[in-house]
Amino acid sequence: MKCGFASFIGRPNAGKSTLVNRIVGTKIAIVSDKPQTTRTRILGVKNFPDAQLILLDTPGIHRPLHRMNVRMVDAAVETIREVDVLGLVIDVTEPPGKGDKFVVDLVKDAKCPVFLILNKVDLVRKSRLLPMIDRHRTAADFAEIVPVSAGTGENVDRLERLIVERLPEGERLYPDDFLTDRPERFFAAEIVREKVLQFTHAEIPFASAVVIDRFEEVAGERPLLRLYCTIVVDRESQKPIVVGKGGEMIKKIGTAAREELERFFTSRVFLDLHVRVKSEWREDDKVLAELGLD
Repeated sequence: MKCGFASFIGRPNAGKSTLVNRIVGTKIAIVSDKPQTTRTRILGVKNFPDAQLILLDTPGIHRPLHRMNVRMVDAAVETIREVDVLGLVIDVTEPPGKGDKFVVDLVKDAKCPVFLILNKVDLVRKSRLLPMIDRHRTAADFAEIVPVSAGTGENVDRLERLIVERLPEGERLYPDDFLTDRPERFFAAEIVREKVLQFTHAEIPFASAVVIDRFEEVAGERPLLRLYCTIVVDRESQKPIVVGKGGEMIKKIGTAAREELERFFTSRVFLDLHVRVKSEWREDDKVLAELGLD
C-alpha cells in the first residue's frame, strides 16, 4: 500500500485547480479565466486499489501587492517542503516569462521528486511540444516531464500513475469516502465567488470576496439549506457594478450560484446575497481570517 501527498504549484491560470478536479473526480476547487482564482490551499483525496493520493491545490505564485496575496503565495510555497511529489504546472499556451523562471528556481531546492506538467496541450500544435519539452528539460532536474490537458483529460491517467509510483509506502491516512478537508461553508462561499468572477469584469474579481453570514440546514422531507452571504468589495464605486441596474447583476449571480449550490449539496437552497464595501479588506486580518487566509 502507498500513501502520500502531492502538490501542484505554478503561475496563476496554469490550470492547477482544473487538474486537481479532474484527478479527484469531482469539483472541489472553483475555476475561472481570471488570475488568482484560488486563494488558499485545498486538499483533495483520490483512492486507488493500492494507494491513496492526497492532492494539494495551491494559489498561483505571483508578485503580491496586498497582505492577502502574500498569504496566498506563502500557502503555495510552504507545500514545497511538505509533500512527497511536487508538480510544477505550466500553461503551454503562454510564452515563458520571468514568473515561470522564478517558480522553476523555487522548486530546484525541493527534496522530493519534481514533475514538470505541461498543461493545455490540446490548445497547441503537437509539433510545438517537443521543442518545449527540450527547452524545459535543461531548466531543472525534473523527475518527469508530462504533457497533459486538464480540460480534456488527455494523458492525466499517466500522470496519476507516475505520481503514485513515487509515493512512499504507508497505510491510508483518510477513510475511503473522504474527499476534502474543507468545510461546507467554504464551498458555499467559493461557489458564490465563482459566479461573481464569471459575471463581473475589470477590477471586481481581484477586489471581491464572499463571507458566509449564516449557514442553516432545515431538515425535513425536502431538506432546505438557507445561506446568507455578503459579497465584500473594496470601493464604493464597485458596489453598483456587482448589484447592477435594478439589481440585475446580483440577481444573475444569485440564480447561477443557487443552481450550482443545489447540485453540490443535493438540497433545495435559499440564497440571500448582500454587497458590503470594506475598504482595504485585503489588508484586514479579521476579514482574511474569515476567508480562511489566516
